[in-house]
Amino acid sequence: MSNINIHKNGSFMDRKFQIILASNSPRRKELLHGLGIAFEVRVIPDIDESFPENLPLSDIPGYIAQKKADVYLVSLKENELIITADTVVVLDNRIIEKPAGRNEAICMLSKLSGRTHEVITGVVMTTLEKQVNFSVHSFVDFAELDDEEIIYYVDSFQPYDKAGAYGIQEWIGYIGVQGISGSFYNVMGLPIQRLYQELKRF
Repeated sequence: MSNINIHKNGSFMDRKFQIILASNSPRRKELLHGLGIAFEVRVIPDIDESFPENLPLSDIPGYIAQKKADVYLVSLKENELIITADTVVVLDNRIIEKPAGRNEAICMLSKLSGRTHEVITGVVMTTLEKQVNFSVHSFVDFAELDDEEIIYYVDSFQPYDKAGAYGIQEWIGYIGVQGISGSFYNVMGLPIQRLYQELKRF
């Protein structure tokens, strides 16, 4: 059974469809809310997010976002538009997922320290008549982080629900991010400018 929350504001883009965000992520809720769009949060738990081992890394977020969309599609109503998304962090041609706990989060940030990594978000917009999917890539350049900084961040912010074990909008982003190529908001979890353009075209 899904969890539902209503976010009430509105704009010219939500006159045709009731927009649904299929995510419990507070960052994605914040970003979509910032567009001035009325939307509903609908969450179906425990969706399978596995993917084929031979799938190119750049295709994985879009593949998972599509799997999520397929699950929600069966209960979608005629006037609803649902947004599904998935974000991955890539370093050394490997995906860095959400950490299982404190030690893994510290290890992940130690690997990201002093390196540039890629953040990819796949987004799928679905109605009963139409579907649009796209992916956005950003590159994040981290400064060298010492052990004390990493441990402080992990213990203070407990970033266990975040891919790569960090939130760019938090303390670690303030002191660690030297530069970004691409969308800042994509690194937060939703490429909101691209989504806005796709909603206008939709």
